[in-house]
Amino acid sequence: MRAQDPPAERAAAVHRAADWRGVAAESQDDVTTRASVLLRDRSRRLLGSLLRPHRRALGLVGLVVLVENAARLSIPFLVKEGIDEGIPPMQAGEGSRVLVTITGIVLVSVLVQAVARQAFLAMSGAIGQDVLLELRRRLFQHFQRLSPAFHDRYTSGRVISRQTSDVDAIDEMLDTGFDGLVNAALTLVGTAVLLLVLDLKLGLVALASFPFLLWLTGWFRRESAVAYRRTRETVAAVIVHFVESMTGIRAVQAFRREQRNEEIFDEVNDDFRDANMRAFRLVGLFMPGIKLIGNVTIAVVLVYGAYRTFNGAVTIGVLAAFLIYLRQFFEPMQEISQFYNTFQSASAALEKLSGVLEEQPGVAEPALPVPLPEPEGTVCFDEVLFAYVADRPVLADLDLVIPAGQTLAVVGATGAGKTTIAKLASRFYDPTAGRVTLDGVDLRDLDEPTLRRAVVMVTQENFIFAGTVGDNIRFGRPGAGDAEVVAAARAIGAHEFIADLPDGYSTRVESRGDRLSAGQRQLVAFARAFLADPAVLILDEATSSLDVPSERLVQRALRTILSRRTAIIIAHRLSTVEIADRVLVLEDGKVVEDGSPGDLIGTEGGRYARLHQAWAHSLA
Repeated sequence: MRAQDPPAERAAAVHRAADWRGVAAESQDDVTTRASVLLRDRSRRLLGSLLRPHRRALGLVGLVVLVENAARLSIPFLVKEGIDEGIPPMQAGEGSRVLVTITGIVLVSVLVQAVARQAFLAMSGAIGQDVLLELRRRLFQHFQRLSPAFHDRYTSGRVISRQTSDVDAIDEMLDTGFDGLVNAALTLVGTAVLLLVLDLKLGLVALASFPFLLWLTGWFRRESAVAYRRTRETVAAVIVHFVESMTGIRAVQAFRREQRNEEIFDEVNDDFRDANMRAFRLVGLFMPGIKLIGNVTIAVVLVYGAYRTFNGAVTIGVLAAFLIYLRQFFEPMQEISQFYNTFQSASAALEKLSGVLEEQPGVAEPALPVPLPEPEGTVCFDEVLFAYVADRPVLADLDLVIPAGQTLAVVGATGAGKTTIAKLASRFYDPTAGRVTLDGVDLRDLDEPTLRRAVVMVTQENFIFAGTVGDNIRFGRPGAGDAEVVAAARAIGAHEFIADLPDGYSTRVESRGDRLSAGQRQLVAFARAFLADPAVLILDEATSSLDVPSERLVQRALRTILSRRTAIIIAHRLSTVEIADRVLVLEDGKVVEDGSPGDLIGTEGGRYARLHQAWAHSLA
């Protein structure tokens, strides 16, 4: 296959960051109307479900906001009363109780406004953090429930992007965005009403600018929606490329890939910068536009109001209140622009998060699970057809019965379907047609806990979690005691090397077990599986990472581990196959040989006999 050229690699990096499965080019600006509506509806459902438990608290917050805005909007009106009703008596040389009273009311309004603001910040902050807590919890739980098929196509970088940058965007909106929006909306409505009440003609002149504001705001809303969706896509591409490069750092350094990775990173990083610059340019046009309209409106009202004041139609107090209200009227428009910054970014993040949360597991839980209290371990493939990609079957009409307690080895060339059998028997995938049963019960009728207790799969890249060696073994059965952990390690031959570690079973290992050799990590995985004590144990290339001494230890231990339980061994090394009761040879998804190892070796010209002969020559 021809190596990807730079533009193709760049496109691939961006494509990995895309989340919308049904739209092949989500990163393009010309997203279809239908897709956009679906994304918005999906985001609203997610946000609504997150806010629904806080309805009463949100109602109380709304009441506090009303009180705060009423206090703030009362001040210009009080200024008008003070000028018109309090100053004339003082000019006549008399004291003015009205002015003293109004001053006291203004101070009370300021105090009420401050207390309401503090209450609002405290309550809205608590609601926001509860929403984020629930969102992160849902994401984590859902990512764990999604089947391996999803994780095969959804990279770890994209998972990290969902849990970090996307959640942070929503955090910013909840912390600052809604505050500005609610206050701005109430201020705009309240100010508009008060302007008309104070003087209808002046009010109409002031509100003549409103159509221009609506047009400018609508333009900004449309353009910023596209711009901020682009910023979420490009930042995801940066995170994906960074995580993949760091995760595969050994391969990167081994194949001297650093320079090419830096070039790709520079490209996706430039895309992210360009997307942000586009968003900043929109804000740079919108905010000065709001200020220009506001200043022109204030100038017009000042000139017209002075004229009406000179003619006695409007008092000085009314004009002063008008000018203060107009300043309050246009200031929220700037807050709205700031809100749009966070809102559009959060909306794009919500689209991605809602898309993930609405992903359905490829392996669904049964509506009415069938109990299986004491599984014996009989596994049956009944006319199983399976394809990862439509019209390209990996297994075709597979009929296979594995009696309880039998050890079956499956061999064949790469791509023959060996690992697919292991994945179907573990129900990491469901068959396209036919069924896989355990003791006569379709695996699709077993709930997750029952299935995972009965069937355990060990692969060549079993994960070692950050923690102690003992904790990693106990992962197979979390309630196991220390003595049981040690017994499991002894059974598979891991006790000796664990005892030689600095702190024995309490030795801490980092994520992926970098302090352990490949063989040691595999032995820990075997001990974990042994401790789980399943009825069916599946070993998928499970000894391929072991050196010869470690493999010999495992070979001896396997005879004990596999006794009295069903086992399916997927292996390239035929040394592992020698302990099997039965061998299945696959070719192009079909069984071409089936029998005991001895019988198949003795079959002249047979496929297994040729494989065994080639393996024997490799050891000579």
